[in-house]
Order: sequence, then structure tokens, then C-alpha cells
Amino acid sequence: MKKIKTNAIIKYFNLLALLLIFLGMGLFAASLSNLQSQLIEKFGRADPQLSFTQKMILSAVILTNEELLLQSQQKIQSEKNFTIAVGESTNSVIQRLEMEGLIPDAKSFRAYLQYTGMDKSLQAGKYTLSPMISPVDIALAFQDATPTMISFNILAGWRLEEIAAALPTSGLSITPDQFLNAANYFPAKFIQSSEIPANASVEGFLMPGSYQIHRETQTNDLILILVEEFYQQLTDEIIQGIQQQNLTLYQAVIIASIVEREAVVKDEMPLIASVFLNRMHIDMKLDSDPTVQYALGYQSREKKWWKNPLTSTDLQYPSTHNTYIHKGLPPTPIANPSLEAIRAVAFPKPSEYFYFRASCNHDGRHNFAKTYQEHIMNACP
Repeated sequence: MKKIKTNAIIKYFNLLALLLIFLGMGLFAASLSNLQSQLIEKFGRADPQLSFTQKMILSAVILTNEELLLQSQQKIQSEKNFTIAVGESTNSVIQRLEMEGLIPDAKSFRAYLQYTGMDKSLQAGKYTLSPMISPVDIALAFQDATPTMISFNILAGWRLEEIAAALPTSGLSITPDQFLNAANYFPAKFIQSSEIPANASVEGFLMPGSYQIHRETQTNDLILILVEEFYQQLTDEIIQGIQQQNLTLYQAVIIASIVEREAVVKDEMPLIASVFLNRMHIDMKLDSDPTVQYALGYQSREKKWWKNPLTSTDLQYPSTHNTYIHKGLPPTPIANPSLEAIRAVAFPKPSEYFYFRASCNHDGRHNFAKTYQEHIMNACP
């Protein structure tokens, strides 16, 4: 009888032990499940190629150093450039990041890269890292070598359509049509102070040069950047020079756009500007080829915007921009002039010239004349 009771007690304790084991396993499974949910929510899913043990070890490191991975690095005062070389090892990248103060802890960053599998997919390239970026953000940025900033170039003398044509290969998401539609409206903040016509486009006011622009920049913001650059370069000295020529800013930009298209050699710009100003003073037509080229527009056969050479028929093309048939300035600028061309109008070289034509040396220079007879004599044989 005692033996039966003893066996029953043993059986009872064995059952109780099993229950405790199963209960512990359940708690462990629940705890593990909760741990994995936290990791996925904050750091994404683990690399499926990792073993269970690797996942557990890396998870423990990541959760222990959670703040170091998710907080921005406050020591960085401004944006920093960082380059990953082709073939550079992950360890080398991590060490340089820590040395440059871009991450606070190499060990936790390495664990995060290994946990997600991103240690195998760092992209070589140049990156601009913000002071507000966290180590996790840096790791994600290194998966895409597409730069956040792009270089956008505008050549002096380009018209709006030529700027628009450069957009598809620029890295910006702005289409030519979006740009041209927005460019028809001058930013309101500049109109009153600059005597800009209320219905003016931005033609003439997009300062040529090389710009570093965020690739997510939208159409209106791009135009504002270019127009603001124009006004930033427009010094008080230039404004006073324009006023001394009895010109409004808009008139000066129109003349500068013509000078830009006429001049090949920059040091001739002040003399070319003086020719057009001299003509205006005696109410003489400007007779400028670029104004006709602007009016004619795109030449499908030549695949360019500026037809050259012009024919005698072209010179009679019916347009308010054609200065061979209309006196005075064309109604708008014909291109976007450089700062040098604007300065040439503000400070023209004093002269008695009314004519100029291309030199026969084909060196980009011009021969200038006071009279029409001299002008004829300057023709090439």
C-alpha cells in the first residue's frame, strides 16, 4: 500500500515538473516573440541567412544599444561628405564613420548591419550626411548611392527652352513642360521692386552658373533659387550704373541678353553694349541678329534654337522681337545673360561706334565702325 502511494507521489511530481517546464517554455516563447516584434518595429526584419544563435546575439547587442542607433549624432555641427570607395570593406567603412564622429559606436552599428544584412549591400558612392541623421538612417542611406544633391548647369545665353531641355538628364524630377509653364510667371516677391512687367516671364533673370540643388527640388523652388541668385549678384554698384544709363532694370536685362548673344569674347561686351546704347540714343533700329533668331525659335532641320546664318527673308520675319523691323527694345529679354553682360550695360565703354561685324580672322572678335560706309568697308573679301 505504501509503495502504491510512493509511486503516485513520484508520478505527481513528475507531472508537476513537466507542467513547469512547459510553462517556462511558453513564457520563453512569448518573451522571444515579444523581443522579435520590438526588433522588427524599430530595426526591421533580420537577415534570413542568419542562424538562430546569430539572431539572438545580434538582437541582444542591438537592443542594449538602442539609443546609440536611433539618436542623431549631436556632435556633428554641419553636413559632412562621406565617400565609400569601390571595393572598400564594411569594417573599413564602419571604422571611418566612427573616427569622423558620424556614428557613436562601431560595435552596435556593425551588429545592426549584420542583423539586417545591409553589411553585404553597402553601395560605393559619395554621400552628404546631415547632422540630424541617426546611425540607422546612415545605414539606409548607404543602400542607395544616388546623391541627394545634383549639379545643375545653366550656360550664359541660354533661353528658357534650352534650360528646360537640360532637365531630363539633370537628376531633377522636373519635366521641361513643368518648368516652362512655371517660368511664364515671374515670382511676385520681385516684381514691385524691379519694375518688372506684371505679366513677365523669368526669361533673362535666371542667373547662369553651376548650382548644387537637392534632387527633390520642385519646379517653383528651382525657379526661385535661380532668380534669387540673380538678385544676390546684382550689386548696388551695378544698379547705380544701370540708373546712370537712364535704364530700368528690365530694359538693362533686355540689352544684356542681346549683348550676351552677340559677344563671343567677353572683353568686347562693354563696347558692344555701347553700340546698342548709342543707337537707342538717336532712335536708330538695333538691327540685332539674335533678336531675329529668338523670334524664329527652334530650327528642326538644324536641331538648334539659334539659326545661323540668317537669310534676308529671315530679317523680315514678322515679330515684335525683330529689331530689324521695329525700333527700340524687343518686349522681353531674348536669353539669360551672364553677370559680365549685365555689367557691360551698366558700365559700357564710351565710344562713337554705331556698327560692328565679325572679324575676318574668325577669332570671335568684331570690327567696329562709326559710319555705315566704314561698316561696309569692314566686310570680309
